Amino acid sequence: MPYPLVDAHLDLAYNALEHGWDLTLPLDELRRQTPGPYRPTVTLPALAEAGVAVVFATLFVDPARYPHPADAARVARRQLGLYRRWEAEGRVRIIESARDLDAHLVRWRTDRLPGLVLLMEGAHALASPRELATWFEDGLRLLGPAWKDTPYAGGTGGSAGLSPLGRELLSAMAELGLALDLAHLSEAAYFEALDAFTGPVLVSHANFRPLAGGPENRHLSPAQLSALAGRDAVVGVTLYNRFLDPRWEPGNAVPPERVAAHAGELAAHVGWHRVGIGSDFDGGFGAESTPAGITEPASLRGLEPLLAPHTEAVLGGNWLQWLRRHLPR
Repeated sequence: MPYPLVDAHLDLAYNALEHGWDLTLPLDELRRQTPGPYRPTVTLPALAEAGVAVVFATLFVDPARYPHPADAARVARRQLGLYRRWEAEGRVRIIESARDLDAHLVRWRTDRLPGLVLLMEGAHALASPRELATWFEDGLRLLGPAWKDTPYAGGTGGSAGLSPLGRELLSAMAELGLALDLAHLSEAAYFEALDAFTGPVLVSHANFRPLAGGPENRHLSPAQLSALAGRDAVVGVTLYNRFLDPRWEPGNAVPPERVAAHAGELAAHVGWHRVGIGSDFDGGFGAESTPAGITEPASLRGLEPLLAPHTEAVLGGNWLQWLRRHLPR
């Protein structure tokens, strides 16, 4: 049986609710039903068929559309409700603990259901850190304080560091046992968070900045990676062509070797045991904007020869080991 794959960043509920996509359909059927603006890459059956055993499934609310915390929280609650409905229908399993993970992986070998670890991308749905305990009780296990700037921290395109409210949030996270996702933090907030936060850390989806280009603080610099090397973290390579090669132009193909190049540069700074995949498939782009031949979950296995001899670790094992160490016991 193929080894399990892990994808550390998919906006499943966002795409289902914001775009009206039925992610319970086979991928080919969803593509037939979707005229644009881009071609979907992920559905639940596609994840199962590919052997994706675990997904970090986001609660993502666009702060430009929902700037008020109460509105953002309402949208995030709808997304959480969809994940729970899929679980009740027997389409996924939500993983909340290391014990859940081990039990899921045993069952996955026969039923192939994707397991979901819930990740809140951007904390602007929290009016106060005091609300975090309720989200934890409802299954949230990973949290990134910012996407764009939030009251908690500077985000992509911003320069602010942690606010006092952000430090309070990190303290609450550490007390509850939530892991900190450093993706999208401004560079100042990134370093301040690493210094302030005592719990587990990860970078769900980011690439090597000297190869990636793009917004200055969207990807990881050598200095950021050096700071991360002292923590038990994993970094997920994201598969958007623009983030793999800043020279990419729509209509052209980025070769999959570019994914391996980013993985190799990350590994040179943090070690191959700390590199994974955080594809961000359908994260505002579709199959027309992913590397040549990497257009759906099953095609992740096409990266195998490019990542050898670290294939199983990068495509799944490193994230599984990190989850076993850092999910609540």
